[in-house]
Amino acid sequence: MLAHTKRCALVETARSLNRTGLNQGTSGNVSLRVGDGFFITPSALAYDRYRPADIVELDMAGRVVGGTRKPSSEWRLHRDIYAHRHQAGAVLHVHPPWCTTLACLERSIPPYHYMVAIGGGDSIACAPYALFGSAELSTNVLAALGNDRCACLLAHHGMVCFSSDLKSVVALALEVENLARVYVQALQAGEVPLLTQSEMDQVRQQFVAYRNVAQGK
Repeated sequence: MLAHTKRCALVETARSLNRTGLNQGTSGNVSLRVGDGFFITPSALAYDRYRPADIVELDMAGRVVGGTRKPSSEWRLHRDIYAHRHQAGAVLHVHPPWCTTLACLERSIPPYHYMVAIGGGDSIACAPYALFGSAELSTNVLAALGNDRCACLLAHHGMVCFSSDLKSVVALALEVENLARVYVQALQAGEVPLLTQSEMDQVRQQFVAYRNVAQGK
């Protein structure tokens, strides 16, 4: 019953992506950590056709252990984030227009606004291009995320982020997309003044304090 509930939550999250503007068509994918593996959306199926039974379960070796459909071609990216970041409970990869605009320009999101720190660092990096679904792409993304970041852009591709659960990972993706939109708009007037390393460090400390309060620490 619990597994069915999680499959349903993943279906509803996937269906919400086009409504929120984070995705278009059948591109993008979302997953949820479950036990020693994870649930992930299937390949080449329109979101509005998703049913709980269409969600694919993989183990950490990338083997299908539940479901009859083929998993998203980006399953390796999700698996590697789970393997390297223990705090990742949900992973979201999408092609939102403003993030993708910067990604196609091979530009990161610098510290032009304090909310950039929501990605875990003083910028939201852009990982070098690699073929979708490849081990090289996963390697590039892990390097861009480093030890602290929870979101990055993918050159000539889109963006990926992770959080503790489905609701918060969608909220994070929406915030990163908004940051990308405002940054692209600001660039129309010229180069954008940036916050200093010290100023961003202060913001990150405040974010940690807010999270601790929210978690009752």
